[in-house]
Amino acid sequence: MSYSQPCDTFFVEDNTFQQQQQRQQPRPDSQEYIKMMGRRRQEAMANELSRQACDAYMDDIIDHMASMEEATMPDVASIEIQQEIQWFMRPYLIDFLIEAHSAFQLLPETLHLAVNLLDRYCSRRVVYKRHYQLVGCAALLIAAKYGDKKERVPMIRELKSMCCSLYDEEMFTQMEWHVLNTLEWMIGHPTVDSWLQLALLEGPEYEDMTVEHMSWYICEMALYHKEFVSVKPSAMARASLALSRDILGCPEMDTYGQVDSDLMLSLSRQLNQPSSVLARKYASPHLSKVSEILRRFLLQQAAMSQCHVTPPTPPAEPAAVQKPVQQHDVYSTPQKVYGQHVINGLLDATNHPRRRIFRCRDGK
Repeated sequence: MSYSQPCDTFFVEDNTFQQQQQRQQPRPDSQEYIKMMGRRRQEAMANELSRQACDAYMDDIIDHMASMEEATMPDVASIEIQQEIQWFMRPYLIDFLIEAHSAFQLLPETLHLAVNLLDRYCSRRVVYKRHYQLVGCAALLIAAKYGDKKERVPMIRELKSMCCSLYDEEMFTQMEWHVLNTLEWMIGHPTVDSWLQLALLEGPEYEDMTVEHMSWYICEMALYHKEFVSVKPSAMARASLALSRDILGCPEMDTYGQVDSDLMLSLSRQLNQPSSVLARKYASPHLSKVSEILRRFLLQQAAMSQCHVTPPTPPAEPAAVQKPVQQHDVYSTPQKVYGQHVINGLLDATNHPRRRIFRCRDGK
């Protein structure tokens, strides 16, 4: 069967969508077009003024962030004296906070601010084991209200559902109020994400997003461990960024300040054991799948170290033949001659030295 006429519309672009877009766009001489262009010019001017102000006040901004960072650090020694809260409980709570943070699609700095509020509260108040998760939820709620959009702030009933209705709704409100009063309403903590943004300004103009995502991954990995609770976010940002560039093979950049090599070494030791919840989060394509990139990098490093460290097997040396000791005219224990005659697993008594002495005495 053949077509009577060739199909002229095959592989011909349909201009219907383009025509609809052209009809939706305002005409150059219309009032809507004039307003749209005016808004664009205002946005461009605002961005330029913001950039100029940032350059002019950058030193003051960094000084203020450093002073706030010093004033809002938790005290690890005070957390140590908690009677019911133990450090092995921390990874379970961090897993819960990361899952809740991802479920509500909150900003990256919200998670770090919530953990900071949690640690600072535990530094000042006695926390019971049954209330540990409640304090974490209250810290996440405060951090979301402080820095996130209003529509992204979790509802109390949603937090109650995530806690399997372990706490009443009134308990969330009371704990939120108690945390704020304990911390004297000092919430503004310069998180590691804020310092990362400043460090990225020192890099190339169009820094690869994979570097930033890898830095996020390493910083969130550090939240699980006790040894990084007392580390300042500014030092953590510099170390994680330098480590991320090293992992991804990017050229080294002179970031602001000096990178702590000991901190980089401590972070690198924790890369082999990430949380499954965190690794699953950063296996997402919109986070550049950095957990998979890091896993392949560690496997490659392990294979290379195995090739360089394993020494070659030395050749087997022949067994040395024992030489009989020469007899001297001195009193000594007789030396057993190598290769004596053995009969049925026993030494031949006829060749024993004392047997020969007895023969000499008998004259035989």
